[in-house]
Amino acid sequence: MNYTSTRSKIKSISSAEAILRGLSDDGGLFVPEKIPKVTLDEIAALKDKSYEQRAAIILGKFLTDYTADELGECTELAYNFFDVPARVPVAILIQDPNNPVAPVGEMELFHGPTSAFKDVALQMLPQLMRMALTKVGETKEILILVATSGDTGKAALAGFADVPQTKVMVFYPDGGVSKIQRLQMVTQRGSNVNVTAVRGNFDDCQNGVKKIFGDTKIRDELDKLGVKLSSANSINWGRLVPQIVYYFSGYLELVKAGQVKLGDKINVSVPTGNFGNILAAYYAMKMGLPIHKLICASNVNDVLTEFFKTGTYNRNRKFHKTITPSMDILISSNLERLLYHETNGDVKQVARYMNELSSTGKYKIDRKLKERLDKIFYAEAVTEDETLDIIKRVYDSFKYLLDTHSAVAVSALSKYRGKTKDFMPVLSAGTASPFKFTGAVLKALGQQVDGVDDLKQLHLLNVLTNINVPKNLAALSTAEVLHSDVCDFDEMPERVIKFAGK
Repeated sequence: MNYTSTRSKIKSISSAEAILRGLSDDGGLFVPEKIPKVTLDEIAALKDKSYEQRAAIILGKFLTDYTADELGECTELAYNFFDVPARVPVAILIQDPNNPVAPVGEMELFHGPTSAFKDVALQMLPQLMRMALTKVGETKEILILVATSGDTGKAALAGFADVPQTKVMVFYPDGGVSKIQRLQMVTQRGSNVNVTAVRGNFDDCQNGVKKIFGDTKIRDELDKLGVKLSSANSINWGRLVPQIVYYFSGYLELVKAGQVKLGDKINVSVPTGNFGNILAAYYAMKMGLPIHKLICASNVNDVLTEFFKTGTYNRNRKFHKTITPSMDILISSNLERLLYHETNGDVKQVARYMNELSSTGKYKIDRKLKERLDKIFYAEAVTEDETLDIIKRVYDSFKYLLDTHSAVAVSALSKYRGKTKDFMPVLSAGTASPFKFTGAVLKALGQQVDGVDDLKQLHLLNVLTNINVPKNLAALSTAEVLHSDVCDFDEMPERVIKFAGK
């Protein structure tokens, strides 16, 4: 299985090369030349296997230059630090008591070392990259550049800390992440890590990183330092491909729980910002996982909802800071991969869309493409009041606690069911521990938290719900702050060169 760019006809490369490079030289994203197929019998054969075994088999469909033994080693090392044996368990909830045959399976993606879904991929990516360095004979140091809206940064730092032949540098929007998310990043230890706040929003961070990747002068300067750039954002194929696995695993957990029969279709609801998580579900669907509809759930930064409803992607709008900061995004990078696949690899058309987005801030797809997307996706935006309301409703009904982002997915699902009367079983992505967003969760449960420190809120939520605080979050109260750098958007390249030269 080789990989090509979304924007031009380049010479195809191996998965190891794509993972190390992160982004194509033409600015495009690497995509598989074809999407591999999985039969229902092959899915059934995964039912009684561990998560690690399921992952090695599914990854093997895409990463054909890695041996089965190598992928087995990667998955064992990656998921050894998860705090539950199932790695990605599924909690069964019933959204509508009047429709007991329509369960919601809340897929818990937050049992890794940073209590967010990014761990599932970012514990795997360093293992894949470590082996890729050997496969391609790379001797230079790899500098991982990350733009984060909250969770990716810490997950990348934790995954790459002290990994030989790598450095990792994270940019996050100053004031644009929760206090817990910021503390997780700025207390990160490791001889090869840097964390820098950017005066601006996530899109500024993301655009800055993309510009650095596309700047030949910077690449030449880094080359002189013996350093090559790569990425841990979901623009990197090695970051995205592990996410495909948990949709297969989640489906099988519904089968094992007796909620669906093997072969029955389900809907999937995903809280969506940069479009990577739901794109992984799209790949699973295209591979053969029985999925009927992908529900793209947005917060009030509803650029994706508008795109799927109108066919126009328009980032020219007010940016909102919300209680779901990981979704506060106006440029959803991974949408480019979807456009590539659904235009049958029309790189010229995709390049035109991306050029229009860069120059005018918007683009419009044609009617036929929109009709194809309508068959796959349903999009819904959720307000903050609706987010808080669904947290309380689910907790009151099931004593199950959602974080704000996971609540957006469940609320969007509720709207979808109300409008379509489609009560097909659902796998909903639970993307973070509720303890990462305690202020909003406590508010949803009727608690007054004004003036209460975020770390004290961890204890308050624990006492209120009798749910244990994740160990990694509890440890933040005594962790030393090690990173305090802040820069403007136009200073990002200078900071990268400085860190690379250390």
